[in-house]
Amino acid sequence: MLSKALLRLGASAARHPWRVIAAWLIAATLAVLAASAIGGRTADSMTAPGLDSQRAAQLIERAGTGQEGMTAQVVVTPLDDGATFFDPGSARMALTRLQAEVRRLPHVLGTSDPAGVLDAGGDTTARGGLVSADGRIAVVRVQYPDQSRLSAKDLDALVDLGDRLRGELPLRIEMGGNLFYAFSDPDGGASELIGILAAAAILFLAFGSLVAAALPIGMAVFGLTVGVATMTVLAGVTDVPTFAPVLGSMVGLGVGIDYALFVLARHREYLARGFDPREAAARAVATAGRPVVFAGGTVVVSILGLAVANVPFMTMGGLAVSIVVLTMVVASVTLLPAFLGAAGPRLARPGRIGRALRTGTPGRLARRRDPDTAPAAGWRRWIGHVSRHPVPYAVGAAGLLLTATLPVLGLRVGLPDDGSMPRSRTERRAYDLVAEGFGPGTNGPLVIAADPAGDPGVLDRLVAAVAADPGIASVAPTHIDQATGIATLAVFPTSSPQDKATTDTIARLRADVLPTAIGHGPARAHVGGAAASLSDVGQRTSQRLPLFVAAVLAMSFLLLMLVFRSVLVPLKAVLLNLLSIGAAYGIMVAVFQWGWGGALIGLEATVPIVSFIPMFLFAILFGLSMDYEVFLLSRVREEYLRTGDNGTAIVEGVSGTARIITSAALIMVAVFLSFAVADDPSAKMFGLGLATAILIDATVVRMVLVPATMTLLGRTNWWLPRWLDRMLHRGPVGTDDTDAESTRPRLVDR
Repeated sequence: MLSKALLRLGASAARHPWRVIAAWLIAATLAVLAASAIGGRTADSMTAPGLDSQRAAQLIERAGTGQEGMTAQVVVTPLDDGATFFDPGSARMALTRLQAEVRRLPHVLGTSDPAGVLDAGGDTTARGGLVSADGRIAVVRVQYPDQSRLSAKDLDALVDLGDRLRGELPLRIEMGGNLFYAFSDPDGGASELIGILAAAAILFLAFGSLVAAALPIGMAVFGLTVGVATMTVLAGVTDVPTFAPVLGSMVGLGVGIDYALFVLARHREYLARGFDPREAAARAVATAGRPVVFAGGTVVVSILGLAVANVPFMTMGGLAVSIVVLTMVVASVTLLPAFLGAAGPRLARPGRIGRALRTGTPGRLARRRDPDTAPAAGWRRWIGHVSRHPVPYAVGAAGLLLTATLPVLGLRVGLPDDGSMPRSRTERRAYDLVAEGFGPGTNGPLVIAADPAGDPGVLDRLVAAVAADPGIASVAPTHIDQATGIATLAVFPTSSPQDKATTDTIARLRADVLPTAIGHGPARAHVGGAAASLSDVGQRTSQRLPLFVAAVLAMSFLLLMLVFRSVLVPLKAVLLNLLSIGAAYGIMVAVFQWGWGGALIGLEATVPIVSFIPMFLFAILFGLSMDYEVFLLSRVREEYLRTGDNGTAIVEGVSGTARIITSAALIMVAVFLSFAVADDPSAKMFGLGLATAILIDATVVRMVLVPATMTLLGRTNWWLPRWLDRMLHRGPVGTDDTDAESTRPRLVDR
């Protein structure tokens, strides 16, 4: 039924190409206009219901201290090497003016007052470390209201003020804080362009035709425009995390070009067999379009499964990325056949330059050779060789991937702080100045919120106990709200926000220090702040990851069993996908935590793996792995139904798809690696993790482990219990029923 629907859809699009292209152009225009009119900016809200940090935030909000809102910090040091803020003079006056200018910015609730403390002769260390001990570094902390009342314009106003004052004051001015984290524009524009150019080059080499190379790129650009614009509209009504546009662009470009490549390759096969271009386009959508629909559906469902983590920003990020992937699937079965119909017979063979590039011979010799024959023959020889020696190849490849997976045992989740950014960023320079003047923990203060519940001595005990903890460098004066009695105190750890010692300190405060200080009375206290919130989110995602993995594995197994009507084929696919993803995790740990080769992607310091990335990567990679699995096994199954011989089906099926899969993988790897050089460590992790896993999956797994294991399993690849065979729908969706010359029965348990 699906193949017939796709056949009709592809035929209609190919017969009326300009109508379909016009419809997509209108849709893209409307989406962009809607994004401009009602769209919002992405923003991060690293909270989740039920966490201790969330309870702290609720107490702070009840107290109305303003500490529940966003913050920024302006860090300054005199340009004159001999000047300090302790001396009355130009540096002190410049600091006073800077504070006044910052206070006048829109939505600023207030700022700290290092200049006022100095003028009053106060002890600066007792007032939250506003001026360093040597008088060279001062911090102006800026308090904003809740994120829902702010926008990127507030960040722009602060940055513009800093740019103006740098030219007017004798101060070096740097800025940071969670206002930057929430509203900074994500990296991606240059990476997208690099990825598109790399994909175009690979497509041209794969097809030897400018027209053939341009069609997948054009389709992906259309789909990405509609998908990202829709994501922007979604950001206007709910919080969409800042990483969503980068990740959506990354995944959207990759899957869009891949899906188009699968359909285009099948279209050219039909053209070579003498079909009319419109008929060829319709048949290509009916055959290759089915794996695209199922693979894309798997990606979408896997990503939407992130909701099991019960972390709202992950759920919304998954929804936003799923919109882009779904748009690419729709474009592959509507817009692409319209392009194919409009291109006509020009896609049947590569041009003169393409023939010379792909055959290595110019002129007449190039015309005497079929450009598709040599690559297919080479892959056929390789797959045949692997099939004749399945045991050593299966053992060797599996051992290689298991070895690459071993670093996962040392995986540590967290969130890279501003100290992991390039030194070209003002956030990194502000971080370094604060760490130099006050210690690394000042960059990530904790906020303890306490409700004494009528116990007058609990706050003194609490402050004393917290200050005595070895992981705490200093405690700021307690702020008590007279109306509610709720107390808040800023606590500065001895270690940086991304350090494991900070996570241990947070756990110790919650498990031992606070309960001991409070006792068994009605009083309660919670640890909040950005570092605590991120630590809590990391723990929750780690706890929910096994449940999520089990759900995705079960869903994928059932889907593949329905597609291929086999038990062992989906079981093998699930296990091999786990191997490739595990190896990608291991390589990420080696690069980001151990620093192996980090300089190659611009990583200046080792960092923990971002807490939510392992779950996101698993969802995306498992779905993308299904792309190749469904595409490859669909062809193997076609050959098996045609010949009834498992060995022939493996060699012909795998070799027949090898060039397309490797070309598609190269495109994805190029797109993903283009994001690995972004400034943001999160974008680097997404890019490197996705590129590594796809490269492993398309080479070691698809071209070695799949033929080796399928050869070892023999006819049992297609084994299905008789009772299950009766339950499943006849006419499996994985076969090419528009083309199959015969439908031999599968091996069923009698």
